[in-house]
Amino acid sequence: MKVEKTEVLITVMTYPHPSRGYQELVCTAGITKQGEWVRLYPIDYRYRPNEQKFHKYQWIEVELGSRGHGNDNRKESRKPNLETIRPLGKPILTSNNWSARREIIDKLPRYTVNQYRELYDIDKTSLGIVRPSKIIDMVIEEADREWKPEWEALYRQLKLFGEPPKPLKKIPYKFSYIFECEDSKSYHKTMCEDWELGVLFLKEVDKLGSEEKAAESVKKKYLDDLCDPKKDTQFFMGTIFPYNSWVVLGVFYPPKTETKQLSLF
Repeated sequence: MKVEKTEVLITVMTYPHPSRGYQELVCTAGITKQGEWVRLYPIDYRYRPNEQKFHKYQWIEVELGSRGHGNDNRKESRKPNLETIRPLGKPILTSNNWSARREIIDKLPRYTVNQYRELYDIDKTSLGIVRPSKIIDMVIEEADREWKPEWEALYRQLKLFGEPPKPLKKIPYKFSYIFECEDSKSYHKTMCEDWELGVLFLKEVDKLGSEEKAAESVKKKYLDDLCDPKKDTQFFMGTIFPYNSWVVLGVFYPPKTETKQLSLF
């Protein structure tokens, strides 16, 4: 398998989920120096040593295998050599109206959800950015409160063999954006799987002492704040393997830039 060192700006990290082979995994994605999307999978992020821990909007260097590893034939999927992960510098900040981040993100194409579905059928495109024409709501729905029995059994097995897993709490709710694109015949309902959303929920539970209040607090942040009309809200989106089903992996929400009109007089 051909391996090459690649620099990637991390833009997407989803909430961890259990894995039989890696204890747990985080779906991680970003943009290369060449302006191409890449999915780094699998990454057992919480089990990486501290010197390999990276953050959103931080460049990393990592050796990546060929496209289409295993049975994952999605266009952007590459298998990382976990031992070669090396963070580069500090994360890019949001100063000056997010100018440093926008310099990179604004160069990427935007399509609608329907267009991405078509691209997936053509060449297995599975990552991209959507700029909704209208963000309607965020829906909160109850989810399973515990991990599947097979994952619970995995954790017990790890403890038995002296490999205690780090506690990973199950988020008991699903949070889904309701939005439209320019070509929508009806609204889209897509789950938001951003790691920061899950972390925020857990912090709010500790702060407010109520899961219901915590869920509403998350909604207020991810709908009222991140989708404020003064912000140029866009969704980082990707597919759920192996389906052509798209979910929100993260939110890009810089302030809208004012367009100055030149006077004719």
